[in-house]
Amino acid sequence: MLIHKTQLRVRYADTDQMHYVYNGKYIEYFEVGRTEMIRKQNLTYKTIEENGYLMPVNSVFIKYKTPAYYDEMLEVETRVEKLPELKVHLDHTIRSTERDVIICEGYVELIFINSETKRICRPPDFFMNVLKPFFEQDGE
Repeated sequence: MLIHKTQLRVRYADTDQMHYVYNGKYIEYFEVGRTEMIRKQNLTYKTIEENGYLMPVNSVFIKYKTPAYYDEMLEVETRVEKLPELKVHLDHTIRSTERDVIICEGYVELIFINSETKRICRPPDFFMNVLKPFFEQDGE
């Protein structure tokens, strides 16, 4: 399993009139988590695109538990619990590091498409080679 944690501070622009984080921002926070997770593995979206692939979001799910507030420090935990076959499933948990509470939990599923043909394809070898070592350690 691959687990990565990213810290971020809630910006004023992320909040609504009640000073709660606007619900749609959590999807953006999930993106920050997954982008930083793959960057930590020396892989970026730029590299993926330069190799002829795009990674659109196929589905998103969020369960809101409690609001996050302006200027609060959050931890975005991103997990790949299963080696991808076609879809890349990423689980996320966002916590307030100040209040020690779970703000929300959810997942994002992404797919690979060939940038030339625009057709869905399996994750490319260079992507899978980054993930495989985390699953060999788990005995999968």
